[in-house]
Amino acid sequence: MLFRRRKPAGFREKVRELLWPRKGFLRPLRYLTMRVLRLTASPHAVAMGVAAGIFVSWTPFIGVHFVMAFVLSYLFSGNMVAAALGCAAFGNPLTYPFIWGATWEIGHLLLARQDTMQGHQIDLGALFHELHFSELWRPVLEPMLIGSIPPALLTSVIVYFGTFYAVKGFQTRRRERLMERARMRLLHAVQETV
Repeated sequence: MLFRRRKPAGFREKVRELLWPRKGFLRPLRYLTMRVLRLTASPHAVAMGVAAGIFVSWTPFIGVHFVMAFVLSYLFSGNMVAAALGCAAFGNPLTYPFIWGATWEIGHLLLARQDTMQGHQIDLGALFHELHFSELWRPVLEPMLIGSIPPALLTSVIVYFGTFYAVKGFQTRRRERLMERARMRLLHAVQETV
C-alpha cells in the first residue's frame, strides 16, 4: 500500500488520534478554503456555488442536499464543485444538531405557535420507514423548513460576499505572480541571447 504506516498504530495512538488529530482540527477547514480559492471559475460562480451549498444545508431535507445545491447553483450560474464543498463544509454531522435546533425554534417563532408535541410522542423512525410524510409535515418539517429560511438567507448572503472578494483577491494575486514569472523568463531569455 502506498501510504501505509511503517509501524502500525497501537490502540492508545488510535484513541489519541480520534480525540485529537495529529495535524489539528483546523487542517480540514484550511484545506477546504484553499480548495475553494483555487477553483478555476469566476469569483461570482465560486461564491454563488458556496452560498447555494450553505443555503441548502439549512433545510431539513438531508438526503437531497447535494441535488438541491446543484440545482440552485445551476439556476444562479454557480460552480457545482463549490456547491458541493459548501454543502459538505457547512452541513455535516457536527453542525446538524445545532442547525435543526435553531430552525425548529425559529420556525415555531415565525409560525407563532407553541410546541404541539408536548405530552405526545411520535415515532420518527416508524414514520420515516413507512414514509408517512403527511403525518410528519405539520409537527416537524413545516416549522423546520419555515425556520430555515431566515438563517439560510443571512448566512448565504454573508458567505457569498466574503467568498466573492476572497476569490477575486486570490485570483488577482495569482495572475500578477504568473505575469511576473513570465516577465522574468522573458527577461532572462533576452539576456541570454545578447
